[in-house]
Amino acid sequence: MSTRRSVLVATLAALSAFALSPAQAQTKTDFKVAWSIYVGWMPWGYAADHGIVQKWADRYGITIEVTQFNDYVESINQYTVGAYDAVTLTNMDGLSIPAEGGVDTTAVIVGDFSAGNDAVILKDSDNLADIAGRNVNLVEFSVSHYLLARALESVGLSERDLKVVNTADPDMVGAFQTPDVTAMVTWNPMVSEILALPGANNVFDSSDIPGEIIDLMVANTAVLADNPDFGKALAGIWYETAALLTADTTEGAAARAAMGAASGTDQAGYEAQLTATRLFDQPEDAVAFVTSPALETTMDHVRTFLFDKGLLGAGGSSPDAVGIEFPGGAVMGDAGNVAFRFTDTYMKLAADGAL
Repeated sequence: MSTRRSVLVATLAALSAFALSPAQAQTKTDFKVAWSIYVGWMPWGYAADHGIVQKWADRYGITIEVTQFNDYVESINQYTVGAYDAVTLTNMDGLSIPAEGGVDTTAVIVGDFSAGNDAVILKDSDNLADIAGRNVNLVEFSVSHYLLARALESVGLSERDLKVVNTADPDMVGAFQTPDVTAMVTWNPMVSEILALPGANNVFDSSDIPGEIIDLMVANTAVLADNPDFGKALAGIWYETAALLTADTTEGAAARAAMGAASGTDQAGYEAQLTATRLFDQPEDAVAFVTSPALETTMDHVRTFLFDKGLLGAGGSSPDAVGIEFPGGAVMGDAGNVAFRFTDTYMKLAADGAL
């Protein structure tokens, strides 16, 4: 099963072959949302299955069709070519795929950030600097690759000091058990499985770069501008479901069990993944996060990584190629080519009880 992590450069090449046709900007009543399996996105599937999506759509006199994709990359591709109005993705992938492809995209909901779900693991060493000279198995050009880059910076190393070995995510656990594999970067649930193996050491993880691997619900900017009730409904769905997810009640436990089962684990396994996730179940916390200057620093790291890997398009002459807008209107990069935006509008409505 593909995950939120499995983004390959081939995806960008494939998209460039299409004449992209973003969802039409117009007033409408029917909307389509795509999501894929990941701990922080399970609430969207649960909400669709348990009437919460229907409730909020009815409140605004619209319909919202929520579709689960087993292939994360394909869900983004389908959004990018206009088949869906909104999709779950990471901040890095939002910038590198739809935004780079010319589809103006807005982060409506900042749902969570990874706080330990992603890790650099060494065999028979607990010192990150010992990664020098090793082959490092990871999904190339994914957030694992980004995590590696940030880890190397922390100890004065660079990718020139090692060799990246592109490895499919289903193969990670088995690969680590072979003698030749001594360094790996991956994500949960594989991280938990690998760290239970003899000799495995977590030497750097996403809790060391808090707030940088962000999981979002984004929407086509033009669609959102013409249909603000769609954004309001998405906010209502998220915060009602997140409140249930985090509730210390029988109903909350049942929701976590259902989300765990839907993601291929059980309640205990899902709750373990939640402990390594900074979930924004309170809208005021999400507003504070998205309006913090730290987000601009994060996105500068992300766009620089993408540029260095050639993932901001063949014509991109610098990390400024794609403009990124933040709440309040500040723009990083090309102000004439803003294609990725963070807004606090809908999360603030939720915080103010104004949905």
